[in-house]
Amino acid sequence: MRFGPAFASAALGLALGLASLPGVAATLATALGLPAGAPLGLERLVGLGRAHMVLALSGFALAGGLGLGLGLLAARAGARLRGTVDALATAAQAAPPVVVIGLALPILGFGAAPTLLALALYGLMPVTRATADALATVPPEVRGAAEAMGLTPAQVFWRVDLPLALPPILAALRVVMVTAVSTAAIGALAGAPTLGTPIVVGLQNQNGLSLLQGTAAVAALAFLADALVQAAGALLRR
Repeated sequence: MRFGPAFASAALGLALGLASLPGVAATLATALGLPAGAPLGLERLVGLGRAHMVLALSGFALAGGLGLGLGLLAARAGARLRGTVDALATAAQAAPPVVVIGLALPILGFGAAPTLLALALYGLMPVTRATADALATVPPEVRGAAEAMGLTPAQVFWRVDLPLALPPILAALRVVMVTAVSTAAIGALAGAPTLGTPIVVGLQNQNGLSLLQGTAAVAALAFLADALVQAAGALLRR
């Protein structure tokens, strides 16, 4: 079934979201024998989830947009520039996001900005390489036939190159989306309001209930985001 994987991810995400609710999480924490403090209220949980997704989607948009642009540039400009672009993308992912946040704090200050930078850099390499590799594998004779039919370079790109290169690009975007949603939790270390906040609080105060709520909520959003990208990919492939 074309949408089967997306439905499976969505179902798992909804189940984890249910587990993050205060009453359900309290029951699970008791059953697991976790040290339980005060639960995170539903309104606070939803507010943090909303802020978490805004940050994650912003990082995804930056990484995806820059990655697509650099990948297209590398595929069109030749092997020499491809090596430079690959080196830049690799360097961007060399430092873990928490290190990027630590280095960016003195310049960007506390809040969402350091986390947004970390998410954008960390997601750059998969999209860049997938785009460059996918466009490079489009058969030249197919592109030549399209040009012989009178298509402009822009039309060749949108009607020939991009559709043929789409599957690996979508796969890379899916990875970057899930990574952005899950990694955005570390923004709590820089003072950004994310679902990492109850995780940090739970670790600091030995509050297993808060830790469980934050962890389940982050995982729920990651699976729901994965389902969204898979569904969008299935529609585009049609």
